[in-house]
Amino acid sequence: MEQKIHQGRNVKRFREMLGIKQEALAFDLGEEWNQKKISMLEQKDVIEDDLLKAISTALKIPVEAFQNFDEEQAVNIIASTFNDNATGVIVNNYNPIEKIIQLHEEKIALYERMLKEKDEMMARLEKLIKK
Repeated sequence: MEQKIHQGRNVKRFREMLGIKQEALAFDLGEEWNQKKISMLEQKDVIEDDLLKAISTALKIPVEAFQNFDEEQAVNIIASTFNDNATGVIVNNYNPIEKIIQLHEEKIALYERMLKEKDEMMARLEKLIKK
């Protein structure tokens, strides 16, 4: 028996992992969206491609994560790799959590560069003021 990927549940899981409320996602998707509509969306097995792309953009998560992530399979793989003392978990040859972590690490690096530039600019301004 083949397991079906539940795209709505995947949207909910990733949204919750990012700490984003349904209201916030609704706001990002546009005026016609509200919390109740997001709740109903998260119950759908399959979500239309154009809507999945909009959600992907709003959450900054690749569309493939919603299409390929199978929570049950992930739990089974984690359990078996834990028992085998193996490392790394790949679900359907795609690791969406790794991609999310990579995107957030890039954001942090950018933020750190911006802070460093701000500090350097402040130091230059302080020197100018002292002169």
